[in-house]
Amino acid sequence: MKKFFLFLFTLSLSFAGVAQTLEYKTFIYTSNDLAAEIQQVNASQDATRRFGSDLLNATLNASKGIASGYVTSFIDMGVNAIASLLTRNARLKQEWEETVNAENTWTYPISSVEEMRDFYKEPSRAGALDPMDMCFDGIGCLRMEGNDTVFFLSCHIDRSKLHRIVNHSKFELVLDTLIISPMRSNLPNTYLPIEYSFAERQNFNLSMRLRLSSSWFTDAIELHTDAQLGEFTISIPVEPEDLDDKGFLRYVRPQGEPSKYKVNGESFIVPRSYMGYRDEKGNYNNIWGTGQYKLDIELKETCGITEAYRANWKKDRKRRKEMEPKEGFFTGVWQTVSSQQWDEITQSWVITTLSAPAGLISNKLIEELKLTPSE
Repeated sequence: MKKFFLFLFTLSLSFAGVAQTLEYKTFIYTSNDLAAEIQQVNASQDATRRFGSDLLNATLNASKGIASGYVTSFIDMGVNAIASLLTRNARLKQEWEETVNAENTWTYPISSVEEMRDFYKEPSRAGALDPMDMCFDGIGCLRMEGNDTVFFLSCHIDRSKLHRIVNHSKFELVLDTLIISPMRSNLPNTYLPIEYSFAERQNFNLSMRLRLSSSWFTDAIELHTDAQLGEFTISIPVEPEDLDDKGFLRYVRPQGEPSKYKVNGESFIVPRSYMGYRDEKGNYNNIWGTGQYKLDIELKETCGITEAYRANWKKDRKRRKEMEPKEGFFTGVWQTVSSQQWDEITQSWVITTLSAPAGLISNKLIEELKLTPSE
């Protein structure tokens, strides 16, 4: 059974009608059935290669109760564009185009606050790459505005390629669900209330880069720290004809069929960390843990400008000047607060990433959103 958690809170703050918060939730899916599926693939091959099923029932897992939150980074949300826009009335066409082109790229980093535990459900006595009880089953990412889902992407382990786990200790992902709306995207990347328009912008593209890394001890007492195990990339172009009457691209992969949107890349399964211990009879035993790992995700939206928009640059520059806020409007950097929680009932990790102007991220806000580090 696949399990995932879709807990969501939404904060809405605005100045002069311009939304000033940005929130993404990332879900690390788990599955109780995946290990059996892998074992079935393994059993269909040479019997001499079957993995042992004598696993330790007692768990060595550390506490999953993570309720941590702290300011992780300051990110540039169009600061360069702000600096140029505030003085653009003195600029010529070339400077106008540089400003507009700077708005055509938006990036957003999402990372594990701490290394996540339990790539596998139980420890193993068989070895560091024993895939038995593998429960990691993919990722999802969600952004909402009020009650509206404006972005959703969901990928799971590709069941058609489970033999790669058995043969090469690698897995691949397949994109299952996708919801995108250029008009509800983060483009143009500007503090001005300018909405995305196909009359002005073209070649919209959403991309995602996912890196999986881990640290572990070998049975030779060798320490591997922050070793990258794999990388996945997705690139999704969106054209006006791809959208429904509400301006959304909506895609659900038909069961058993390849995805329309390819996920490139692969990753090794997470190595289990070695530990020796003595049982109640004093006998020394070898055991390998449940696999600790970390995810780093980068979302990126890009586009270009149309020739009609470029030809109309003088009128647009005047429009921008009329939109400029009064002196004292926030023009600083954005600040990101992240939290990471394990939900025991649904057996899934939930990473919350909230960005807002630095002046709005206060201790009170962090406390209200339950992002305060546990003591």
